[in-house]
Amino acid sequence: MFESIERVPGDAILGLIEAFKNDSNPDKVDLGVGVYRDEAGITPVMRAVKEAEKLLIETEKTKAYIGSHGDPEYGADVLETVFGADSEVLAANRASATQSPGGTGALRLAADFIKSNLPGKSIWLSNPTWPNHLGVFGAAGLNIEKYPYVDADNRLDFDGMLAALKQIPEGDVVLLHACCHNPTGFDLSKDQWQQVLAVVQERSLLPLVDFAYQGFGDGLDEDAYGVRLLANTLDEMIITQSCSKNFGIYRERTGCFIAVAKDADDMEDVRSQLAITARENYSNPPGHGSAIVATIFNSDELTAMWREELDEMRGRINGLRSDFVKGLAPHGLDQRFAHVAEQRGMFSFTGLTPDHVAQLRDKHSIYMVKSGRANVAGLNSANLDYVCNAIADVVK
Repeated sequence: MFESIERVPGDAILGLIEAFKNDSNPDKVDLGVGVYRDEAGITPVMRAVKEAEKLLIETEKTKAYIGSHGDPEYGADVLETVFGADSEVLAANRASATQSPGGTGALRLAADFIKSNLPGKSIWLSNPTWPNHLGVFGAAGLNIEKYPYVDADNRLDFDGMLAALKQIPEGDVVLLHACCHNPTGFDLSKDQWQQVLAVVQERSLLPLVDFAYQGFGDGLDEDAYGVRLLANTLDEMIITQSCSKNFGIYRERTGCFIAVAKDADDMEDVRSQLAITARENYSNPPGHGSAIVATIFNSDELTAMWREELDEMRGRINGLRSDFVKGLAPHGLDQRFAHVAEQRGMFSFTGLTPDHVAQLRDKHSIYMVKSGRANVAGLNSANLDYVCNAIADVVK
């Protein structure tokens, strides 16, 4: 029966990884893959994570299942990080955490939850958005619509976004990026979040906020502004959270589906449905990553160490953005790429065209995705000038 199965193209980013690996140019640069890299080009294990794992080796007593909702201690830690220690939402027991296999697992939980419990509702995604949003929600059978996010000049199109949101049918789901928008790096200001909130209320929309990069934009609390604004004002919302980036535990698949309901009773109804959804998807989430996070938060010393490391990573990325723009100044391109310094997170919608991207790859062995999205964390002091010179070569 397998003879009738057709081969499909592989994931574009995975193809980039393979092409980069096979490139013999010693000056090659990878700006495509979506993981943090340090000055040496390594995705490091954070010091706090290493110390937590040492403790787990000594103290862990079982490898038994942790239940469909996951580790309760981990869930409580995530909720406090997302909403804040003094959150009225948490005090009223309006929020619930269901641990998931990474942020992608949380998105799939959200997709199946919406499909099963909110029949007929479409989900609206920013254009552009993380490509796998389309895959995850499409695989669940949801109808996908789009709202504009970037204009023809490669700038945030907030007016276009707001106008489109005002036309969304009442009761539909709108996916918003909490911070560090992937792939563009363009984030909403506090005033813009207030305007989005007003439209969400006016149209009775259900916000689904993808929160994969808390701490990578402007700070743990600063990056949570939009999430907390919506949660403190609205009766209901969904949040999908990931510890892959801010704890550097990508392969441990550690995420969380968070639901906010009108009251504690409604929350228990939602939570009962999520247990079934999780059970039907993967039964139980993996436990090592959540144990690492819980161990860190259970220690003031490790929490302080983790926060310091996160601040260092964020500072490095934001510094690279400024250095990149400065590096283009001798070529007269600093104004053309000034937006890169204003963006937040690992990714930048550079404004480079597919032809520019192809030339960078073929002539200079610099790899990024076709859209011109670059992982800023792939830059370092050794390759920054090389990348700036190459960009100047292909755009002039």
